[in-house]
Amino acid sequence: MAAPKRNNHSETASHTGVAALSFTTNLPAQADFKKVLLERYQEAIARSRKIGHRVSFRVEVDPAADAQTITPVEEQPVDTFPVEDTGKPDAELEAALAAARERGRKRVAEIVAGEEMLSAEAFAKLLGTSRVTVNAKRQSGQVLGIDGAKRGFRFPVWQLDKDGRPFEALPALHAMLGNSAWAVYRFLVSRHGALDGRTGLRALEQGDDAAVLAAAEGMSRGDFD
Repeated sequence: MAAPKRNNHSETASHTGVAALSFTTNLPAQADFKKVLLERYQEAIARSRKIGHRVSFRVEVDPAADAQTITPVEEQPVDTFPVEDTGKPDAELEAALAAARERGRKRVAEIVAGEEMLSAEAFAKLLGTSRVTVNAKRQSGQVLGIDGAKRGFRFPVWQLDKDGRPFEALPALHAMLGNSAWAVYRFLVSRHGALDGRTGLRALEQGDDAAVLAAAEGMSRGDFD
């Protein structure tokens, strides 16, 4: 014959000093336990909406004591949830981020100031066309032009093949790399395992367009290079 179920209520003091009830029941009394659990859940929702931040209650299961306990709903201090902290970032972190941004700006300035970087006018002369046409080709990805901020767009002279024409693979590279001129630039000046250690530019100079496009496609997929 099964032992009769036991329901026990005990008073506890909440952080506000008001007495509240914790509910204890034998494990077989699932109906009673579920009822009180639902009541505590609804109470928590109402309390959270009223005070504007999180609250909590605890459910404890003790197989040794053959009992379950539900504690009263209590306010949860906001500062116990650092993941949702909306305060100002740490000063040291801010300084590190500022330093990184400054290094990035300096690096961009160094790149666009390089001798191989031409203005739209100078690049247009090499192509025997106009500045307007060069900018139109830049916007369509037919030529590589990187934004130099104060210096305006700059065009690497090395993007021209031996016949003085922009590499034919440039439009496809732009499309594969998110139409980001800086992404195309980094791809061309970096060495890639998929290109046997060559830079993208070197592979294009050697006429290995298919391998270059395959490497760029792999990079766009997030493949390890």
